[in-house]
Amino acid sequence: MSTTALLTRPTTARHLRAVEDITPAAAPAAPAPTGLPAGTAPRGFALYVGLDEVKAATDGVSLSVVVDALRRTIAELAPHAETHATVALAPAGAGGRDVDVVRLALHEPAAVARTKPEEPLDEHVPGGVTIDISRRRVHIDGETAALTFKEFELLQYLVLREGRTIERTELVSSLWSHSDGDDAPGERTIDVHVRRLRSKLGRYEDIVRTVRGIGYRFDRHADVVIRYGHGTPSPDRF
Repeated sequence: MSTTALLTRPTTARHLRAVEDITPAAAPAAPAPTGLPAGTAPRGFALYVGLDEVKAATDGVSLSVVVDALRRTIAELAPHAETHATVALAPAGAGGRDVDVVRLALHEPAAVARTKPEEPLDEHVPGGVTIDISRRRVHIDGETAALTFKEFELLQYLVLREGRTIERTELVSSLWSHSDGDDAPGERTIDVHVRRLRSKLGRYEDIVRTVRGIGYRFDRHADVVIRYGHGTPSPDRF
């Protein structure tokens, strides 16, 4: 992508509207992220935008217009926020999704990790529980647990958000996001999935804990081993 084109295109096109401008009442403040590592606090975020100049021109904008619109919106929503924009340069004709190319070009840690060769995994499975995220396997005291696809997805979702209580509504919206209204389970159906998952975890069932009136949480024991691998998805906070 050309930095010259980025600098010379006009920056006075349409501007994104802040939430307060298009809703009759201000939305309530979002709750602070939970489940953060001890001793840490959020200080900002990175938004990777995949959009090359040709596609932007097709939409009637340029990269500089999009950057300017985002900056203006942020200034309206959070006047104390500081912003920094950088252009991701990639070889002409680079394949793949634009956003993945951008993440790799800007050295986003998870994207870089996925380009590294996998280290040979130790095939030895110790006693206790081994949750192998990269291979989508769970071993209980050396034996493979016969989890269904959805049971593993449920366990993985909780494991990647270790220590954070996940509401039933979030589990439904995240794990059944592609289901239509008739196929998506109700919140109580989640309880059935969790009971079946726990039954297959045997004497380690309490690693999946119930938080009464809210949802579920993964609590790691000393006898629980988690193998991630380079391809492990990062947990979402937003």
